[in-house]
Amino acid sequence: MFNLHLITVGKLKESYWADAETEYLKRLKPYVKITFTELKEESFRESDDRDKIKELEAKKILSQIPDNSVVIALHEYGKEYTSPMFANFLEKQSEQGQTITFIIGGPLGLHTSILEKAHHQLSLSQFTFPHQMVRTILLEQLYRAVTILKGKMYHY
Repeated sequence: MFNLHLITVGKLKESYWADAETEYLKRLKPYVKITFTELKEESFRESDDRDKIKELEAKKILSQIPDNSVVIALHEYGKEYTSPMFANFLEKQSEQGQTITFIIGGPLGLHTSILEKAHHQLSLSQFTFPHQMVRTILLEQLYRAVTILKGKMYHY
């Protein structure tokens, strides 16, 4: 059983994202222990220093990372996997029983301090997605990975 922790900046604002998240959490429940930490995103204007905003969010994120966890930052320049490769990657990361912590930044992305702290950087696609959508995509891929590892008929 995987022990997962998702740290996200920002809340799900639309009900359809919350409904999708609820569905995937229900599907994942038999296979993983998953906890969420939702952090308030910093408000900003066009004229604000974006790196400063990301730095403020990074301080909040860093305070929530469990000790001895494998940290995976979702980032546009991270490594891309096929679904079977991702399943194998997750299995390898969990072999020592550590918590796997995924970090999803806010609209501006992640500060370099988070990327430096991360053991791995993961990209879900070369496309850019809204950070709320990324939560749903990640949960679906986690569910897909678990079903691949368990030999279930979900991934064809």
